[in-house]
Amino acid sequence: MTTLQLIDNTIPKLQLGDTLFKALQLMNQFKLTHLPVVGLENFLGLISEEALLSEKNKKSTIAVFQNDLVPAAINVAQHFLKGVSICNLYQTNIIPVVNESGELLGSIGEFALLKALGDFCGASEYGALVVLEMERTRFAISEINSIVESDDATILHLNIITNPSSGLLEVTLQINKKEISTIIATFERYDYSISYYSGEELFENDISSNYQNLMNYLDI
Repeated sequence: MTTLQLIDNTIPKLQLGDTLFKALQLMNQFKLTHLPVVGLENFLGLISEEALLSEKNKKSTIAVFQNDLVPAAINVAQHFLKGVSICNLYQTNIIPVVNESGELLGSIGEFALLKALGDFCGASEYGALVVLEMERTRFAISEINSIVESDDATILHLNIITNPSSGLLEVTLQINKKEISTIIATFERYDYSISYYSGEELFENDISSNYQNLMNYLDI
């Protein structure tokens, strides 16, 4: 998904001649931490609410901050994930979208980015999650996939991050079924460390069922 598909043209933009008071009003109205500033429709940079609040004279214009604008923008042809990283880098809840000429085409808000990220990660899809922790040398996608497929399941999404405190890989799997007791048991049999899982895990139900069968047997 490119950024073009996520542009929200209702997000306002500022001119260098706009007052700080106007900018702060727009930020408050649209619940934004930053707003894009343009000159002749070309993107000049982002102005932050924090910078505006630091200026005592709210009748001053955005031009006061022209040399301090944040150069945070994404090209219209780029993948939206690049926008997520830019938002994180500059701590902004919008990301301006520009073309090859530097013209501002619009902006993407944090909600649109979050929704796109959720869809990309399969957050709305049916299934269960399993998070494995392991040394980097232990990671073998073929073995992990074989374990999942051994229960007639499929990995829909796989994400890997490094835990900054332990240095271990955290491998998150989204699986296309919710009943994962067999898969969990197989991972444990192969000595995988499972830090989290969700789904309709039936170990407790199996114990309850076995207990009830035993009680029925004893009543005979």
